[in-house]
Amino acid sequence: MAEVARTAGPGGAKEQVRRLLALLPYLLAHPGARVVDVARTFHITEKQLVSDLGVLWFCGLPGMMPGDYIEVDMDAVEGEGVIHVSNADFLARPLRLTADEALGLLVALRVLRESGGQAERALLDPVIERLEKAAEQVDAGLDKVAVRVDAAEDPKVRQILQDALARGRRVHLRYWVPYRDETTERDVDPMRLLQAEGWTYLEGWCHRAEDVRLFRLDRVSDVRVLDEPAAPPPQARPRDLSEGLFRPSPDYPVATLELEPSAAWVAEYYPCEQVTELRDGSLRVRLRVADPRWLRRLALRLGGGARVVEPPELAEAVRQDAVDALAAYETIDAAGVAADTADTADRRSDMR
Repeated sequence: MAEVARTAGPGGAKEQVRRLLALLPYLLAHPGARVVDVARTFHITEKQLVSDLGVLWFCGLPGMMPGDYIEVDMDAVEGEGVIHVSNADFLARPLRLTADEALGLLVALRVLRESGGQAERALLDPVIERLEKAAEQVDAGLDKVAVRVDAAEDPKVRQILQDALARGRRVHLRYWVPYRDETTERDVDPMRLLQAEGWTYLEGWCHRAEDVRLFRLDRVSDVRVLDEPAAPPPQARPRDLSEGLFRPSPDYPVATLELEPSAAWVAEYYPCEQVTELRDGSLRVRLRVADPRWLRRLALRLGGGARVVEPPELAEAVRQDAVDALAAYETIDAAGVAADTADTADRRSDMR
């Protein structure tokens, strides 16, 4: 890397890597090419070309043994330098993808296509088509994989947000918050659209929360582009998603749950601070909760598969929720029995 940095030349190290990736196949196809001709072909000086060739000395196959490195010779023929490259035959072989590599690449390209605009699709469609034809020859199992990106998402929402990002405009969202079961109104300065866990999110500075927030596009019921320019404050930074999409704030209260094996998926799906396996095979988990109402709904949904242990006031709230739910079912059942009895009586009366 130090050698690349010293000899990078025009465009820096990134541009030099691009140049080397094109330069090496060219030299393999044109053995004995003159230095002056190669420099002219790649629009660089002869001095820069010599520096690039010096970097190739440090490239090759893994192993780092003398026989693994590319060899470059520059000889003088009739007073002019000519270039010969050897020990790089592996680069002359056509690229061959394994079935898993082809399948993974195709899935990634399909996701990019589904999440992109018209221009991106026009670029990706020919690439996907060619790769699909090549992958069919190795039976990559393409017919068994379907890419779904936000099936419930309104495509107009994505288009409006992409336009707002391109123009640098603030947007107004009507956004459904599931754990509170309410629709909120928010002004947001868009920062980026991103794909995570099969969904598309808008990341932006939320003026209501005064913080960076993620908004799942299928939960946006309405969006309007405002006249105000998007101006996230200096502290607004895109989230690092390497450790997961959502990371609870350390300010959130901690709750402890005991999960039966049927509900063990909770420990994998939600970020937990501690997971302990008990003797009977159940799990005890500790997790931070932004809104107690979310945990109460989760506990009811899990039924007998989960029990809230701490804090005690939350455990009591869940118990009361369960009692109220059972009472509601009993009321419904009683009303149904009464209706059935009345209907039976009516039929008997009609038969008379």
